[in-house]
Amino acid sequence: MKVDELRQKYLDYFKNHGHKVFASDSLVPDDPTVLFTSAGMNQFKPYFLGEKKDVKRATSSQKCLRTGDLENVGKTPCHHTFFEMLGNFSFGDYFKKEAIEFGWEFLTKELNIKPADLQVSVYEQDEEAYGIWLEHIGIPPEKIVRFGEKDNFWPSQAPSLGPNGPCGPCSEIYFDRKVGCGKDDCSPACDCRRYVEVWNLVFTQFNRIGLNQLEPLPQKNIDTGMGLERMAAMMQGKASNFEIDNLAPLVAEVNKIIKSNHDAGAKGLINAIVDHARAVTFCICDGVYPSNEDRGYVVRKIIRKAVFSGHLLGVKEAFLFRLPALVTQLMRKAYPELDAKLDTVTKVVHAEEDKFLSTLNSGRDQFSVMVDGLKAQGQKTVKAQDLFKLYDTYGFPLELSKDMAARENLGIDEAGFDKLFGEQQARSRQASKFDGAVFNADSPLLQKVKSLPCQFLGYDQCALDSEVIFMVKGTEEISSLSTGEEGIIFLSKSVFYAESGGQLCDKGTIRTPSGEFFVEEVNKVGEAIAHHGRVKKGEINKNEPAAGCVDAKRRKGLMRAHTTTHLLQAALRNILGDHVAQQGSLVDDDRLRFDFTHFSALTKDELKIIEAQVNARIFDGIKVDKQVLSLDEAKKQGALAFFKDKYKDEVRTVFIADFSKELCGGIHLDNTIEAGLFVIVNEASIASGVRRIEALTGVKAWQYLQDLAQSAKVTAAALNCPANGLPQALDRLQNELKISEQKIENLNRVAIKQKTGTLTQDKENVSGVDTIVHDFGAASKDELMHAWDDLKKQGNLFVFLSAMENKFYICAATDDLVVKGMSCKKFLSDYSAKLGIKGGGRDNLVQGSLQSVDVDRIKMAIKEFIVKL
Repeated sequence: MKVDELRQKYLDYFKNHGHKVFASDSLVPDDPTVLFTSAGMNQFKPYFLGEKKDVKRATSSQKCLRTGDLENVGKTPCHHTFFEMLGNFSFGDYFKKEAIEFGWEFLTKELNIKPADLQVSVYEQDEEAYGIWLEHIGIPPEKIVRFGEKDNFWPSQAPSLGPNGPCGPCSEIYFDRKVGCGKDDCSPACDCRRYVEVWNLVFTQFNRIGLNQLEPLPQKNIDTGMGLERMAAMMQGKASNFEIDNLAPLVAEVNKIIKSNHDAGAKGLINAIVDHARAVTFCICDGVYPSNEDRGYVVRKIIRKAVFSGHLLGVKEAFLFRLPALVTQLMRKAYPELDAKLDTVTKVVHAEEDKFLSTLNSGRDQFSVMVDGLKAQGQKTVKAQDLFKLYDTYGFPLELSKDMAARENLGIDEAGFDKLFGEQQARSRQASKFDGAVFNADSPLLQKVKSLPCQFLGYDQCALDSEVIFMVKGTEEISSLSTGEEGIIFLSKSVFYAESGGQLCDKGTIRTPSGEFFVEEVNKVGEAIAHHGRVKKGEINKNEPAAGCVDAKRRKGLMRAHTTTHLLQAALRNILGDHVAQQGSLVDDDRLRFDFTHFSALTKDELKIIEAQVNARIFDGIKVDKQVLSLDEAKKQGALAFFKDKYKDEVRTVFIADFSKELCGGIHLDNTIEAGLFVIVNEASIASGVRRIEALTGVKAWQYLQDLAQSAKVTAAALNCPANGLPQALDRLQNELKISEQKIENLNRVAIKQKTGTLTQDKENVSGVDTIVHDFGAASKDELMHAWDDLKKQGNLFVFLSAMENKFYICAATDDLVVKGMSCKKFLSDYSAKLGIKGGGRDNLVQGSLQSVDVDRIKMAIKEFIVKL
């Protein structure tokens, strides 16, 4: 039975038993506690919590990503980062008896698995489930295994270790492969892989309130899961998940790419590449791009592990980007969205792959120099400072340093690296004025604040009468604030927009009969709006009337920037293509930043056309139409939605004619003409396949153009040309400069050549090797290399040439000496500390930086080095 058939059979079975079929949710969950969707139940949390009640029974095939076992992927037959989880769920409807019946009937009747090939486990204290299996299903007692809370409770070990909250016992169904350790007492408790878990039933029936304190839940739920790949392997008679019909072709393709036969260890690397190719294909398809943060870092890590696995198998060029096409071909029936995103996925993977291969080469050279130095000093551990330098300076991942160190029989100071990494994060983290920790999950204020009644009425007005209903200072609830004190005020109604979706917050004042409060920052805590600031005069008291008024000038600037951000994205998609998708944005007062997917720098012509398209819509004076629609209706009308944003059933949608349609809760203009003007000021890359545009609108755009015009007038006057003749004048100056630079370079080369002729007369012979040490003072790197090109023609020569004014050196040996065992790389390793030099390279040439030059000391080091050879 093929994977597609098995998936559909499962969904059809539960649909026929009253379950609503849900499409797989995105890999990016609507859950701040996890980075990726890791289980089928993630999208159903609102139902489990009783927040949504329109569905009692559900089923799905959910794409999942888990990285907890990343190191085991490929080493075992069934570990994956990306996999599909088949699940059926009950929200206060059926419970243990029906869940067990469904699982057993599907396996034995729909899939025709012999009951004799199945065994089950239950939680050791769950007599109810044991009785259902024994008496109702008819499983012999010897085929029912009792496990403790570590194996058969969810979350694992919840009764004793927590966390508090909903939990419950599990019951699992195992397939007997008949192949294992061969022991008579072998059971699902054995780790020989004879018994493979194919179905897990979670009976969510308790609320943990303390150590071994479980109270019954008013609504009992069922959460069951069956790993699609694992079940397919059983149905297809395969010993490994990587042999099933939607993975085996990928394994064959990777084997074709590496073009050689390898041992069993290589088989594990190949399987890991296959798994990782699927994982990154689906992640990027869902809008997660490689980066140095959060989900993006996970995707980058998976790509790099796959590429490094290929590198260990002898593949030195980019190859991973060739696999998403086959992943799409194999899985498009269940996930047709893969086809639409294939070009984007391929380009992103290729860009990241090329970037990492460059990193791998430069980092490996530096690592090699470090290893030589450690071995020369008899050390067995790579220092934390060196690991961090490789990571911070050369972008070399810790995981690869660890792998390469192991191959050299060296350890690494991982704890020290983590400490340095943490210190760097702390230094770079910019503290927010708004202390989110005040309302973290452990804060006693959180539930109080989340339950506050608060209406946002700022879409259509900038001032509003309201009432102070709650106040916080530090981490304490208070009843008043006095002049100069900082705090957080909550109003019954507010016109202040809280920072969200990239748009920065409003600022302004809250006035009461007794005082005035300056609002510096506005955030949301649940649905409540937190106004953070300080009292300017008098005092602010709880329960007194309050008039909130936003800074209208700032509000207008934010609106101009936000509406033009929508126009910018529409123009980008028009000019560059539908692969353009928002990856981040910042909407400030007449200033915006927009990050988007694209794979090359935008040309001057492209930027000019995009800028013109946005301004054309501004000058046309188009109505900005804001509507509240159902999510389905908004999507039907073509409104763009983004994976980083989560939407309710009713959504605010912003239409600018047929040019731009987006789901957006931000504040916008009523007409595009109010934006005044739009100017792009910068475009650059911020990550593989992600570009950034910075732009100005309104007043700041006008000021920017005024400044440019004034600068052009001053420059034109200095060059004695009209302002519109500046490009031609600049070309003339550049040509003159190139001619002058070439003349200077030619003179320098002549001087260097003359000097090298003198140097050959001053060379010293050390144990049969000619040596030259010389400092050229102000020479450039190229000039040092030209000098070496002239010198090396004579052979049998070892040199150290420096340019102290530029703090640069090269150390080189002719090829005939390298053949005899001479190594500049080893010289650098042995004497870098003593001579105060840094760098890297090969046996015949190393180069780098130095702080000072002591010619006599360098000569003595070279003599000592040659004599020891």
